[in-house]
Amino acid sequence: MRILVTGATGGQGGSVARYLLNAGFSIRALTRNPDSDKANALANAGAQVVAGDLADRTSLDRALSGCTGVFGVTNFWEHFAAEEQHGTNLIEAVADAGVDFFIFSTLPAMYELSGHELSVPHSDIKAKLEQRARETDVPTAFVNVAFYYENFLSFFPPQRQDDGSYAFGFPQGDTPLAAVSVEDLGGVVVPMFENAEAYVGKVVGVVGDDLPVAEYAGTMSAVMGQRVVYNHIPREVFAAFEFPGAEDLANMFDFNSRFITNRQADLEQSRSMFPGIRTFRTWLEDSKGKFDGILGDGGR
Repeated sequence: MRILVTGATGGQGGSVARYLLNAGFSIRALTRNPDSDKANALANAGAQVVAGDLADRTSLDRALSGCTGVFGVTNFWEHFAAEEQHGTNLIEAVADAGVDFFIFSTLPAMYELSGHELSVPHSDIKAKLEQRARETDVPTAFVNVAFYYENFLSFFPPQRQDDGSYAFGFPQGDTPLAAVSVEDLGGVVVPMFENAEAYVGKVVGVVGDDLPVAEYAGTMSAVMGQRVVYNHIPREVFAAFEFPGAEDLANMFDFNSRFITNRQADLEQSRSMFPGIRTFRTWLEDSKGKFDGILGDGGR
């Protein structure tokens, strides 16, 4: 089976490509930047790297030639509303290519599930794309990847406070927040390709830990040797922050806190499919050096 992996130099696609290569699959890695260091690393690991863009249907048709499987992921935070057209292009190209199995990274329909109260475009667009994929004749499965541990290095790094402690915040409240290292996604995807018939039509929630956010902060404190605390920020306050997608994220956390009280079933399934999936503590211990400059000497 030759598998096309889109976004192969990104977080999700990169993890999937690496794990599939290690499992002995033939991989064609689609990227807009075939000369990048990440693309070269995939090529050196045995992937066939090809140039392509989800905005360019012709490039997708070329990349799909000879592939019998596909892992697809779209990127809202880079392209925003254009994500819907990118996903549509991929779905239509996959359907026309007649592949044997398609795994598509999507998310829940939060606007619909909240009774049309909370609009979460980065999730709702993916939910709409999932429905379109289900309407094709292609055998398809879906992964819903939880909040990334890596977001604590990028979107929500702990900020130093006047008293020397560190803090981060968002509107999650006390409800457990499902999370996972995006680097571990490929470990869950491999058995899906190995046993495709068992997963057709199903959604696999990819979760490495499911803890109250205060426990994530407490784990940071214990592992990093710096006091880190979680501050709940009301949805309305967070939504008013002046950065693109603030309301989207505020509504996502509010949805999580009110409509998804736990994801223990997803956690258990993920650990069953990939026993090596890391807890937050394990990931944090592996990632100490990445917190240099965020938590001062405590990250060393």
